[in-house]
Amino acid sequence: MSAPAEPGGAYDPATLAFYDAEAPEYVASGKDGVSRWLPQFIDMLPVGARVLELGCGGGRDAEAMLLRGLDVEPTDGSAAIAAKAQQRLGRPVRVMRFDELSSVEAYDAVWASASLLHVPLGKLPAVLGRVFRSLRPGGLHFASYKAAGTPGRDHAGRYFNHPDGNALVAAYQRSASWELLSVVEYVGGGYESGQGPWIALTARRPVGPEAAGEGLDRPHLLSLPAHADR
Repeated sequence: MSAPAEPGGAYDPATLAFYDAEAPEYVASGKDGVSRWLPQFIDMLPVGARVLELGCGGGRDAEAMLLRGLDVEPTDGSAAIAAKAQQRLGRPVRVMRFDELSSVEAYDAVWASASLLHVPLGKLPAVLGRVFRSLRPGGLHFASYKAAGTPGRDHAGRYFNHPDGNALVAAYQRSASWELLSVVEYVGGGYESGQGPWIALTARRPVGPEAAGEGLDRPHLLSLPAHADR
């Protein structure tokens, strides 16, 4: 039986099944080099900051954060991928779907590189609300998304939400009182795909109610040159 065009919930069983089946190849494809956005994200955090990673993949970004003195909690929805990351990191990697996140004010930052792109756009605000609640006041959040396409499945059966900048900002604004720091369009690559449009978004949970209205009323989009990472 083929997977439905769009998942019925906040996660997609067919996408998780792909990552479970392809874990060795997927992890090997991204073993070298961290996300281009990670160094500046790390620079925004103090040593010892507690960071939740959603969709850690093979563990390369988590490893880089650990080496910089951050207290990282890596998670992945795929048990097979989590096992590979655990081998690399030498520490537990929790198997957790995005809709299972229930922590409240537990983290200084949430890093979600190329992971929330699997959540249907209509379900994304609920997931982002969970991310917001998991952050301490002033906490940072980063996420990157494949952009400017039609929501649906790739040739491997994985589901992608493919938002444009306006739709993505609207999802964040519906989810919680985020302070949106930057929304950047760029060209990047991915597993078994060529170059294409991506969006990188950085946001903050405001420190107090007085900051809840700050941020971007509309996406402030910047363009960057092509680069073969996420």
